[in-house]
Amino acid sequence: MTDTSVSTHILDTSVGRPAEGVPVELSVGDGHGGWAPHGASKTDADGRCKDLPALPEGTTHVRLRFDTGSYLTAHRQAEEQQDAPRARDSDAFFPEVAITFAVNPGEHYHVPLLLNPFGYSVYRGS
Repeated sequence: MTDTSVSTHILDTSVGRPAEGVPVELSVGDGHGGWAPHGASKTDADGRCKDLPALPEGTTHVRLRFDTGSYLTAHRQAEEQQDAPRARDSDAFFPEVAITFAVNPGEHYHVPLLLNPFGYSVYRGS
C-alpha cells in the first residue's frame, strides 16, 4: 500500500504572490473528535510546505492549521491599497485558518489555501 500524504501551499491573492513563512500544523483525527499533532512546517519562498510527514495507517481525518495572523499583520500594505475596512492594528481578521478533511488510504491530498486579509478559500488540488 502507498503512503497517504498531504501537501499544501498558500497564495496571497491580495498581492498575487506566495505567502512565505506561514507556520502550518498537521493533525490527525482519532475517529472520536480528538486530534493528535502529527507534523509541522513553514511555507517556503514559493508558499509551499513540502516536508509534511506521511499519515499514520488508519487515518481517516486530517486537519491543517495555518497560523495566518503574523503573516497578515506583517503584510498589511496590501490592505492599505484597498478601500477595505481595517482590522485592528495588532490583529488580523483571520488569525488562523483550520481546514478539516477526510482521507482515503494510499491517496495524496494537496490542499491549497488562497488567502487575503478578509477572506480565504481552499480546495483539493492535484
